[in-house]
Amino acid sequence: MIDNTQTKQRAVAAAVDTGEYDVEASVQELYELIESAGAEAVGYVIQKRDTPDGATCIGSGRLEELREFAEAQEIDFLVFDSELTPTQIRNIEEATGVRTIDRTMLILDIFALRARTNEGKLQVELAQLQYLLPRLTGKGREMSRLGGGVGTRGPGETKLETDKRHIRRRLNALKEELSHVADRREQLRTRRKKDGIITIAIVGYTNAGKSTLMNTLTQAGVLSEDKLFATLDPTSRALTLPGGMSVMLIDTVGLVRRLPHHLVEAFRSTLEEAALADVILNVCDASSPEYRLHLSVTDQLLRDLGCTETPILSVFNKCDLVQDPQDLPRMSGSVCICAKTGEGVPELLHKIEENLPVRLKAFRVLLPFSEAGRIARLRSSGALRSEEYTENGILITAVAEQAQWHLLEPFPEVKETYN
Repeated sequence: MIDNTQTKQRAVAAAVDTGEYDVEASVQELYELIESAGAEAVGYVIQKRDTPDGATCIGSGRLEELREFAEAQEIDFLVFDSELTPTQIRNIEEATGVRTIDRTMLILDIFALRARTNEGKLQVELAQLQYLLPRLTGKGREMSRLGGGVGTRGPGETKLETDKRHIRRRLNALKEELSHVADRREQLRTRRKKDGIITIAIVGYTNAGKSTLMNTLTQAGVLSEDKLFATLDPTSRALTLPGGMSVMLIDTVGLVRRLPHHLVEAFRSTLEEAALADVILNVCDASSPEYRLHLSVTDQLLRDLGCTETPILSVFNKCDLVQDPQDLPRMSGSVCICAKTGEGVPELLHKIEENLPVRLKAFRVLLPFSEAGRIARLRSSGALRSEEYTENGILITAVAEQAQWHLLEPFPEVKETYN
């Protein structure tokens, strides 16, 4: 792990542009990932090729440039934007004399750094070992190259000093532990459904401001930093909507393009919090020129998880950073907010209420004393908000679902707030 009291490790990013995706934008994201890992990105190299070189990913000419730059700038490690084979890593290191990792290793390293709960640590270790197992070639150079820098962090560090059979046993043990965690999470979801608790999931690209929104809505105190994957472990908090209904708000792990499939599988039980929610908030950084891509990354994952019928609200955050109002994203059903200042949050809450799976009405009703039994029915369902005994009857306020409206609609002073 990096000692922040010492000078940051220095890294260079490298990529091959085959035309499959926007490599410039991907390298910029790689820069942010390097910074999130606690290192400093000091340069990058991009080479256009039809296909990556089988031996070194990039050609010999670019590799020599990397060696010279790394030597002149005292570079600690290289980060390639694509996934490397063990042979490629070995060849690159021999040619440059610099430790080399790939994008997947870097993301796994950040997850190992961010994991706080036992479940999060188990998920990270599972993803690390699933990635590393096919890359083990025996006790040799690949084993001895492990150190204490970026890309070697977390529980996988000690596990790699044993053989593949032991690692497979560890993988099976991790999967069994996580299956128990998934069972407990499913029991919790079932209890929520039984208790009639509505869940709202916050999903979206990493660093879009999900945790800031969570804090603004619920004062949850979730870690909120200008870093990728600042929050890894899911957080749940109660949120009372303007109409009086209480819902459960769930913050989930952030996403990036080309998220390693090992992580998606390892974190499936966590991501299913979003899949099984009643309403999903797809939070996006409105100030990013790639906001459409960020939305599509999240939408694709939600589709993969089977979220085809769940209402999804596109929430454009950081709208205060968009200088020209004409440049604000405009999509049907979306809302623009600034989670940090609270601007646009009332409109967001209204849209959440519009998409709830139940229809609500707020009532202020004067009931005759002879109808006190109706109050007991409202209280048992959690709809009753207050009651006051007066000379003329019982004055109550309630927020009731459509199935309960008949209990209150026949009486005077009915006030409707939802349609």
